[in-house]
Amino acid sequence: MAVLHQRSVSAMIREFRRNWHTLCDSERTTVCGADAMLLALQLCMAENSRQHSGEFTVSLSDVLLAWKHLLHEKLNLPVENTEVIDHYEDIRRTYDSFLKNSNMLDLIDVYKKCSVLTSDCENNANISASQLWDFLSGRQSAVDDETGLFVPPSPMSEHSQDSEKVKLLAKKTIYSYLNLLVNSKNDLALAHILNVPDRGLGREAFTDLKRAAREKQMSMFLVATSFIRTLELGGKGYAPSPSDPLRTHVKGLSNFINFIDKLDEILGEISNPSIAGGRILSVIKMQLIKGQNSRDPFHKAVEEVAQDLDLRIKNIISSQQGDTAVGTTDISPARPKSYAINHGTAYCGRDTVKVLLALLDEEAASAPTKNKAELLYDDENTIHHSGNSILTLFRSPIQVNNSLVKPLRERIHKSMEEKKIKMKQTLIRSQFACTYKDDGPISRNAWININSASKPAQVLHVEDDLSDSVNSSVGRPTIGTSSGNVHLDRSKNAKVERKSSSQTGNKSSKRKQVDLDDENILCDNENEPSQHKNVKIPKTSNDLQNKLDGKLARVAKRNKCTAKDKLITGQTKLTQFFRL
Repeated sequence: MAVLHQRSVSAMIREFRRNWHTLCDSERTTVCGADAMLLALQLCMAENSRQHSGEFTVSLSDVLLAWKHLLHEKLNLPVENTEVIDHYEDIRRTYDSFLKNSNMLDLIDVYKKCSVLTSDCENNANISASQLWDFLSGRQSAVDDETGLFVPPSPMSEHSQDSEKVKLLAKKTIYSYLNLLVNSKNDLALAHILNVPDRGLGREAFTDLKRAAREKQMSMFLVATSFIRTLELGGKGYAPSPSDPLRTHVKGLSNFINFIDKLDEILGEISNPSIAGGRILSVIKMQLIKGQNSRDPFHKAVEEVAQDLDLRIKNIISSQQGDTAVGTTDISPARPKSYAINHGTAYCGRDTVKVLLALLDEEAASAPTKNKAELLYDDENTIHHSGNSILTLFRSPIQVNNSLVKPLRERIHKSMEEKKIKMKQTLIRSQFACTYKDDGPISRNAWININSASKPAQVLHVEDDLSDSVNSSVGRPTIGTSSGNVHLDRSKNAKVERKSSSQTGNKSSKRKQVDLDDENILCDNENEPSQHKNVKIPKTSNDLQNKLDGKLARVAKRNKCTAKDKLITGQTKLTQFFRL
């Protein structure tokens, strides 16, 4: 019964291929089998779950329930289960969009399109909607298993089961390469082979590629191809930005794209489909078993599968040639003329593509997998290549939440502060750098104060007197000491002294202060330590003394604000020297 349904499905797909120009837009549209339909439905349900609950996951029971509901609804059969599936309309919309963007049609869509044909539909009449439902749900396999006897597992049978799993993995990998070669929009096939063999393209690379494809609304393979082509041929003006996430996976993506290009070259250069098909299978086999031991189970499985597919390609070619000879009556198909442009390559590769499509259609018509949990969630099949299941691969490795925004800003701010510290540490100092107190450059006000230092000696003496009194009042060392940047504010102190002297009009007190400063300025020469001398200061009136104390208090406040911009002793003379 299972073989009967499988033959009917194969005949339905052949009918679809004969009338593809009226049923679909692209000749390279691939058919999605039962297992691929279930995988696509699982991904669509997980995507819908992430949109509503924020988690890209779905349970096995929910997938099987939605699978039964989908089959009944698309085939217009009465729904047996009355349970309501949450957000089913969104799931169905996402499922149809996924198949459309991948340039694929499932078996139910093929059945509907073939039923539209008004003539030459004898093959389609051999299968009904209920039979197709039995085939997709795997009910006929369950019925066949009930008739057989139960065989308990033995060590030999377990070993054979492991070898069968490895063989299925090798078969799925080679079929995925052929599927992507024919249909470059098939993201499901790319997910199976992107990192097989290991190219360093794990979950992070797949996630970056998926996000870029979603932003550009293109297939993942076309995004990877355009990225590698831009790097190789674009030049500086068209090169991707340095912040592009795909730049971290250039080596693996370049290896993958160059390998697919090699298969495309074989497809376009060799016109004989039998030779081209055998060459393509040989190149894929050598890529998969490269660097592996010949005793490895995967190595043996790849060789067996490649040999079997090569034989099937030759059988398909012989059957197509027999159908062509029977269908035509001494009329050969039109070929390009010898003087036509591209006469040698106009049909080169098209016959090989048709053969590969027929091979993929046979695989789509195969019976579905019995163990759904192993198909959807088990990672043991990919253990030989350190891969993941399809659901794990499509799930982003890092969930983007609002809570990650603040730590990201903090990390960026911290890295910028570290760069500033490194830049300060690597500044080039001159031989006179010891005269500068701060690491940073001198501000504009500092240069203005330095320029104002070139004044008559009498003003400098008055400023020294004021600054000395300020330092003594605040509790700082005198001018003669090496600490304390006093000379930067001499211009401000001079203005205060001029104002006070003009108001009081006491010229004798000003002269006495100048004489006192002449003695103090001697200690400032050549950065020598100060030598305290006994100087007699004449007494002044109480009113004049109070005014001077108020002026000095205001000057002290200003000196506190500009303490950071002050220069150390001797810097003014060095500045005047270099300016000259």
